[in-house]
Amino acid sequence: MKFLFVGDYSNFHVSLADELRRQGHEATVVSSGSRCMDTRRDINLQRVPGFVGGLKYLYRIFSLLPQMSGYDVVQLINPNFFDLQPGKIRYFFHELRRKNRSVFLSLAGSDPYIVKMCCDARRLRYSEFRVGREPAPYAVANPFKEMEWQTVEMMNHCSDIYGGVDGAISCLYEYHLAGEEYLGDKLAYTGIPIDVDNITYAPLPLRDKVNIFVGIKSEYKEFKGLERLLAAAQRVERELPDKCKVTVVESLPYADYMQRLAEADILLDQLYSYTPATNALGAMAMGKVVVSGAEPEFYDFIGEHALRPVVNVTPDDESIYQTIKGLVLDRERLTVLSAQGREFVEKHNSSKVVVQRYLKHIEQTLK
Repeated sequence: MKFLFVGDYSNFHVSLADELRRQGHEATVVSSGSRCMDTRRDINLQRVPGFVGGLKYLYRIFSLLPQMSGYDVVQLINPNFFDLQPGKIRYFFHELRRKNRSVFLSLAGSDPYIVKMCCDARRLRYSEFRVGREPAPYAVANPFKEMEWQTVEMMNHCSDIYGGVDGAISCLYEYHLAGEEYLGDKLAYTGIPIDVDNITYAPLPLRDKVNIFVGIKSEYKEFKGLERLLAAAQRVERELPDKCKVTVVESLPYADYMQRLAEADILLDQLYSYTPATNALGAMAMGKVVVSGAEPEFYDFIGEHALRPVVNVTPDDESIYQTIKGLVLDRERLTVLSAQGREFVEKHNSSKVVVQRYLKHIEQTLK
């Protein structure tokens, strides 16, 4: 089959495309390269700020339409798969539907339905927008974001895209939870693909100092809770300077980031997530110990009742500090978690496993 992936977040579509090619399919990725990450793509599509940049971007999309025709499956990264206003996006959505056999949606990144669920304390105990019934730091710092996502125009746009696709896939438990209400049987969970065959696993070395690693994208500091994770780690570093050090990198291209990550022992990833995402899973495949989100609901959702290697943290600063300090002082536990992390990724998120789920859903839908 022929696949066209439109847009990408953190290599999600690139990884699907790579595995599909290995299995004999044709796959093309059109994306901006996830901005500062500069991820791989077959066709580059980036918008430069400003009025003229917007016109050039629009012209570029029109010029690419002939190349975005004749595919069995067009996979959109998000309802906002182009960096345009909803009305213009819907025009291109209908063009893609008209020129291709089917159009599928990836539930990845924020959209109005996902933000709506994140703000509902009855569905999640915490999220980037709420901790219990109180606004999370990101919502406090960006008081209009919630409203911007849930304007009538944005909600109608999301409804049109959800309703107009042939099918959809979710890469995280939270996204699936948000989308199943609107998509029903059109939605299937795939998880995030990790190319474990090309990631070398290395057991954690017995260093004098545990290297605690934090990779920051400047625009996501508050959204991911990285400032709180970093503050806790630096508190541990001040108390135990002979046993650990904290390494911080910011807004690196993907290749450079992975090179720095290879030197780490512990990765601090996300605070407000119920699910380990791309960064965490890739690090686990390398043998790193990951501090991130991995709530019981996620493990139950994927049917994993024994292998639970992600060190789960919740939005409580003292608890975060105690968790990180406990890891630094327990080298034996780090060794165990390192091995379990690789096993977990191989079992649940290897590219072969994820693409098998993906193709099953595609084939059942197209029939």
